[in-house]
Amino acid sequence: MATLIVIPARFASVRYPGKALVPLRGATGVAKSLVRRSWDAAQAVQGVDRIVVATDDDRIKDEANGFGAEVVMTSPHCANGTERCAEALDALGGGFDTVVNLQGDAPLTPHWFVEDLVAGLDAHPTAEVATPVLRCDGRALTGFLEDRRAGRVGGTTAVFGAEGKALYFSKEVIPHTEGNGWTDTQPTPVFHHVGVYAYRPSALAAYPHWAPGPLEQLEGLEQLRFLEREHPVQCVEVKSRGRQFWELNNPEDVPRIEAILTELGME
Repeated sequence: MATLIVIPARFASVRYPGKALVPLRGATGVAKSLVRRSWDAAQAVQGVDRIVVATDDDRIKDEANGFGAEVVMTSPHCANGTERCAEALDALGGGFDTVVNLQGDAPLTPHWFVEDLVAGLDAHPTAEVATPVLRCDGRALTGFLEDRRAGRVGGTTAVFGAEGKALYFSKEVIPHTEGNGWTDTQPTPVFHHVGVYAYRPSALAAYPHWAPGPLEQLEGLEQLRFLEREHPVQCVEVKSRGRQFWELNNPEDVPRIEAILTELGME
């Protein structure tokens, strides 16, 4: 089973322009760009045949080439990371059984999240896409709720059925939990959607030809296009193993991620 990891990275992020090049300092005080830290996360994944950065911006290309990454240039008209992954796969000529979209804003993604994700897709032959979900503890849920109260779009949450098939994804905190109290370390019924995807090439190739539906447009979540077209998305529960996970969505996330990098002893 040949596996490709694509790291889609664009400069013109709506919420945080230029975030792919934002420097993040780790435990040693050394600053590395967000795209570099995402590349490092991809390098730690076992069982991968090829890793590429997919971008439409020469500044990101130059940065990625500077640390030795393979870069695939894609169209500035790609609406999201899934479309960019589809274009990158086409440019590479296919030849992969699984394509992983490791979002360029998730430098804290542990290697086992991706490894378990690929195994999860393989274990569910009717699924066309798989994505990891991480059960929130009380500390993580508090962070979600604080972001929403402050008017910030933080992480995404997911709800799914008994067999793991996704029912919905939202930037709101679902299911409703207001008024229920959990300690920092207690598990909660809220699942953080980890912004990584594993696609079967046929589903990825079809995706750019579907018009975005109303739910995708309202939420700004690319994976809803699959659900609106009734293509199953498998949620694969992953374990934190004691690690905190967060994506870089807003400038306010920089100190949070740097604190986690320091806590983990990551350079």
